[in-house]
Amino acid sequence: MQNCAYLSNSEKYSEFQFNEYSIRFRTSSHLRKYTEIKHWDNGYLVVTADYDTTGELEEYIDLIPMLKNLFIEPEIFLPQIKEVKLKYA
Repeated sequence: MQNCAYLSNSEKYSEFQFNEYSIRFRTSSHLRKYTEIKHWDNGYLVVTADYDTTGELEEYIDLIPMLKNLFIEPEIFLPQIKEVKLKYA
């Protein structure tokens, strides 16, 4: 799906993938996996994350600062994304 992005994690990194872009960012080494995408709002994600120390928690991911640091224009990149799914679900 061209308008769908994917979120996943591996070891200490999370990965947000959309088309040819793959954005990796550091996360807790205690993160087992993301279990649910609760909400997507043009660069802001609300997810449920499962940690080996605390169990499931609601987490918030703001992609806009990451995109700006990578010189990706959020106002052009983000409107293309209509849905975010878990990659390993």
